[in-house]
Amino acid sequence: MTRFAPMMDLALEEARAARDRGEIPVGAVLVDPKGTVIARAGNRTRELSDPTAHAEMLVIREACARLGSERLTGCALYVTLEPCAMCAAAVSAARIARLYYGAADPKSGGVEQGARVFAREQSHHAPEVHGGIAETECVGLLKEFFEGLR
Repeated sequence: MTRFAPMMDLALEEARAARDRGEIPVGAVLVDPKGTVIARAGNRTRELSDPTAHAEMLVIREACARLGSERLTGCALYVTLEPCAMCAAAVSAARIARLYYGAADPKSGGVEQGARVFAREQSHHAPEVHGGIAETECVGLLKEFFEGLR
């Protein structure tokens, strides 16, 4: 059990709730510099008919609204799946300090796969990135979901 496990467990709870709503099971938790949870969400793209309603986008929006700032300096984001390019760009714009994710996303990832948003010259900010947190559970949840669709 790593020190990241409690926050990733919360992100997994959000991912399971998303799955139960018929969404792709991705969950995210955003914590302030002291480690206090300030936002948590799961995907809601289908429910809200909004292609931008990824878990990461929802927690960034909620945290910014709560803090009254477009910057989340010093905050950390825990997400069950490597963020896509859209979400990675939002992480950069929000100046999130640390990103922890579970499963890599070879198809649509934007951090260490695919677009590699933080490595681009146009990226205004690159967070500290840690992948593979609770990877087995995160991958298992996604595999189970997609196998159920087949």
